[in-house]
Amino acid sequence: MLQTAPCDFILYQMSKAEILEQLPKLRPEERREILERIWDLEERELLAGRGPTADEKALLDSELREYEQDPQAGVTWDEVESRLRNQSGR
Repeated sequence: MLQTAPCDFILYQMSKAEILEQLPKLRPEERREILERIWDLEERELLAGRGPTADEKALLDSELREYEQDPQAGVTWDEVESRLRNQSGR
């Protein structure tokens, strides 16, 4: 007969609404950790060939048209990343 060890925890699955409700209660470091995990998941999906959704593609196409009309209006990714890192204290 198969015996199992006693379990000291209960597995509880949170709904999306419950997760969203709890986010403001987290410390900034915890929220950044979650955000980084979400971006990692998104990156894996994109690298696996999922590609952008129709809405994402429409947004990208719109942004590309704006850039083509005035390439000097934007900033480089390095500048954006630097600003984000400075804001987050990294």
